[in-house]
Amino acid sequence: MAAWHVFNDGPQSLFCVPIMKMENRLGLNLQEKQAIVTEVNAQVTQAQTIVLAEHRGIGVSDMTKLRANARQSGVYFHVLKNTLARRAVVGTPFEALAEKMVGPLVYSISADPVAAAKIVHEFAKTNNKLVIKAGAMVGSLMSAEQVAVLAAIPSRNELIARLMATMNAAASTFVRTLAAVRDKKEAEMASA
Repeated sequence: MAAWHVFNDGPQSLFCVPIMKMENRLGLNLQEKQAIVTEVNAQVTQAQTIVLAEHRGIGVSDMTKLRANARQSGVYFHVLKNTLARRAVVGTPFEALAEKMVGPLVYSISADPVAAAKIVHEFAKTNNKLVIKAGAMVGSLMSAEQVAVLAAIPSRNELIARLMATMNAAASTFVRTLAAVRDKKEAEMASA
């Protein structure tokens, strides 16, 4: 027979809940916490940047869009218990960020130095309920303003695309110049 817990919230609001169901509503067990710390630590050890943002009042659909954008950009984006996140950064270059881990935070972690900042900053521009609190690059803390400056830097892929476009333009110009010289020489040979 299951044990029951009786809640009495005032007149005519007496209800019973099986104790077993109450236990399921409690927090994570030790093994689950250890697994989360291990997973986050694995992400942190490969990271170049971590951005912390407060997420009070963001709707589920907006958060889902933000997660999809982060996933698409290769950013590890999760709401974590701060105590577990603090344990995950111990012994890493991001250990100083632990003092900023207060309140309801979403953690953006990326191996690309710009991606995490760019994803969070772009979303925060259109949704004022996401507030950037702090960030860190390997070995140095960043304020919210510094995260915004980092987000303005082109990503690695954007820089590669620009370089390729510049190289392609230079090669095209060189080929057109050679063709013009050839055409001029042919015109001189034909007129002579």
